[in-house]
Amino acid sequence: RTCDQLRCTACDFRVSLFNDYIWDQSCDYLFFRNNMPELSKLRAKMIKKKGARAYACQCSWRSIDELTDLQTEQQLRWICGKH
Repeated sequence: RTCDQLRCTACDFRVSLFNDYIWDQSCDYLFFRNNMPELSKLRAKMIKKKGARAYACQCSWRSIDELTDLQTEQQLRWICGKH
């Protein structure tokens, strides 16, 4: 379970999440910087994977397919955007 209102303090962008997808390994910073938040453009690097979730803002991205504590990821600057 995770907050659905995550916000990145590095790029000040809302973190998007996509259920049942992971990011292709070829994704890089410029891909997200140039294509967020346009889903039609992001789909080019999304891979269908049941039970997984893909997260991204304009400067960071993660694919999660097992229970993971995102607070331990020091390079992520994602916080609750307040409900």
